[in-house]
Amino acid sequence: MAANRDPRVARRFHDETTHTPVSIRTSGHTLAWDIKPFPFKVYTDLPTIPLPRDVDPVGVDTLRALDTGASIEPAKLTLERLATLLYLSAGVTKKKTYPGGGEVLFRAAPSTGALYQTEVYVAAGDVQDLAPGLYHFCPGDFTLRRLREGDVRAPLAELAADPGLAQCAATIVLSAIFWRNTWKYQARGWRHLYWDSGTMLANLTTAAHALGLPARLVTGFVDADINRLLGVAVEHEAALELVGIGPAGNAAPPCATINEIRHDVLPLSSDEVDYPALREMQHASALITPAGVVAWRKSASPAPHRPPDTFVPLPVARAEAGRGLGETVQHRGSSRRFTHDPLTSAELATMLRWSTRPLAADVPSGLVDAFMIVNAVDGVPSGAYRYWRQEHALELVRAGEFRRESAYLCLEQPLGGDAAAVLYFLTPLDAVLSAYGNRGYRLANLEAGLIGGRAYLAAYAQRFGASGLTFYDREVARFFSPASAGLDAIFVTALGRAARPSW
Repeated sequence: MAANRDPRVARRFHDETTHTPVSIRTSGHTLAWDIKPFPFKVYTDLPTIPLPRDVDPVGVDTLRALDTGASIEPAKLTLERLATLLYLSAGVTKKKTYPGGGEVLFRAAPSTGALYQTEVYVAAGDVQDLAPGLYHFCPGDFTLRRLREGDVRAPLAELAADPGLAQCAATIVLSAIFWRNTWKYQARGWRHLYWDSGTMLANLTTAAHALGLPARLVTGFVDADINRLLGVAVEHEAALELVGIGPAGNAAPPCATINEIRHDVLPLSSDEVDYPALREMQHASALITPAGVVAWRKSASPAPHRPPDTFVPLPVARAEAGRGLGETVQHRGSSRRFTHDPLTSAELATMLRWSTRPLAADVPSGLVDAFMIVNAVDGVPSGAYRYWRQEHALELVRAGEFRRESAYLCLEQPLGGDAAAVLYFLTPLDAVLSAYGNRGYRLANLEAGLIGGRAYLAAYAQRFGASGLTFYDREVARFFSPASAGLDAIFVTALGRAARPSW
């Protein structure tokens, strides 16, 4: 735990991977298309277990699924429900072919650059029609491959210092393959590992709720041993988060010693570039023992900010959107162009309300603040705002028209200026690192990704669009000052009427 307690590593990494106008203009990085990584991890020495393709359409209204406080009829975890859960979280939902024959297979959850570095493993114990074991999910052929025979929930629960995981029907482990993202984003791609796993977790937890399956996020675990359990090569891939799925049952039986496993995997590309700073950041935020995990969870979260005396009120959030979760996920796709047509205040309020609701997790949320530039929302004057979750209201930071400024903050991308509203997620990074060590940097990026992913779902449920954008870090914090004093920019999500809506 000692390495995690030295927050200088995360602070230095954040500062050194910050985008500035100078860094963007002087970067000599180019995309090496001849070594672009293959988008799927394929175990070549293991037989496939085809998943049922006739998945549940999940007609539960998307907003009701996002409302974790809403009552959903509980269900048993079956192979069919597991297939639905995997499809709505990480499955291939559409294909786009480009001139020249190139194609991109788009997934259920958004990913920076459509690079999809997040991998999914399933530790199954009490799944109807699926033998206990550790499996890898491959979206490319929609199959499972069994990496280990037998129930591994007990050692997994021990390594997470979380006995409840031994009682869940299954635990889903999300990992990331570094090169698949650093090919484009270099060392800064470490941040993307947690943004993108956060957007996938948004889909996963929302789909689980809609299917009647309890889901709980676990962010603390012994990294080296979980990676060993998965059998991943830690210089290339690492576990990020665990999610307990399904109703609690009898605890898993004790498991024999976990042996090393190494299965043959299809190479991602003929060559790859190593980014030691990324690996150092991952290692420096690791937890070493189960006792260290317990102690880390007892860390006191940073004190909440004091709300202002006056607010800009928002309408009550809608309880239903009229679009089922399955349909929403099927139509979701990052918007590439926005019109200047406005959103309604009810649409904005609904998106803010349901995207920021807390999830069941091993550590509390609330590490990220949602700031916003409003360009075109009926009933909300143009300006810069801060959203207060508990009050469900806005604080006016600065009045005025800021389309040009918003485009500039979003790395000078027109999409940031054309959007009806742009969410800027900021965190008190130094306070978070002081409380949680370097691993707090994981938490802040993950929470921002989770909110961004839920914002996507709430937006597409209401038939408008969303897109994640990169940004000039310090310029974002400077723009929202003095309200942003002591905060660092983490993530950005733009919202608006898509010029070519997918529906």
